[in-house]
Amino acid sequence: MIAFENVTKKYENDQVAVKAINLEINKGEFLVLIGPSGCGKTTLLKMINRLIHLTEGTIRINGKRISDYNIHELRWNIGYVLQQIALFPHMTIEENIAVVPELKKWSKPQIQQRVRELLNMVGLEPDKYSQRKPKELSGGEQQRVGVVRALAADPEIILMDEPFSALDPISRTKLQDDLLELQQTIQKTIVFVSHDMQEALKLGDRICVMKDGEIVQLGTPHEIIQNPVNDFVREFVGIKEFGTFHIQAVIEPIADEVHQRNRENTISSKDSLHTILQKLAHDECLGVEQNGKIIGVVTRASMLQYLAQDSLERGNING
Repeated sequence: MIAFENVTKKYENDQVAVKAINLEINKGEFLVLIGPSGCGKTTLLKMINRLIHLTEGTIRINGKRISDYNIHELRWNIGYVLQQIALFPHMTIEENIAVVPELKKWSKPQIQQRVRELLNMVGLEPDKYSQRKPKELSGGEQQRVGVVRALAADPEIILMDEPFSALDPISRTKLQDDLLELQQTIQKTIVFVSHDMQEALKLGDRICVMKDGEIVQLGTPHEIIQNPVNDFVREFVGIKEFGTFHIQAVIEPIADEVHQRNRENTISSKDSLHTILQKLAHDECLGVEQNGKIIGVVTRASMLQYLAQDSLERGNING
């Protein structure tokens, strides 16, 4: 779908932002680019729609070099969502969503139908929201509009540059959940830049960890956690010192029938973090055994949350 072939970006002072990147992003995949500030993740994203021009190498979309596309048609077929919500303040919500469909000469009834469809898709009642101005919406509601505006002309690819980082934690979590649910329906190819490992682990089909303009590791969330390639990835994810891990940080009560069934696959309360991660790669939920009794469960979700939070608290992730 999207292929980077030895892609390098240099600036006038010979500063290298991206260095000889080779990367293939599959159709319908949700890929998260993550790394410390200045690692090249946003540069990589913006080269896809030619907001930043590459210095060396080739980027292809569906086998065709991006330089061979008409730049307007290229951008019309790639949705783009920013951290700065960037809705046009003088336009209504309907007019904001309709911008690209109008440029593509859609009929007015077709546009109105698409606007209603998209607003319903993200839980914004069309009769209530379509004629409002952006200032009349909350930050979370505005960002929902930003997401559906990127979807308005039904593009194959969506680029998202830290779209939720400016929101409060509750709105951010809700939008992450909404985006995951939405992706189940729309099945777009999404390239998502984040500085938040918890967000990356939650959203990504694969995670691309970057440092100093290069790809350090590319893999599924479970692969990244289970087999970090070096100390940088290990510390970035939050796997730093196995000896300091305490099972109490992730243990949960046996809350439902699923936990009851799955608790037959057990770990010891004294097992290392490394051992637990290996077992969670194969089982969604593990019973925790102590003194011959099951005292609770550890789930894959609780472990991912623990690793991400631990990383944030130690300051391993910078904006």
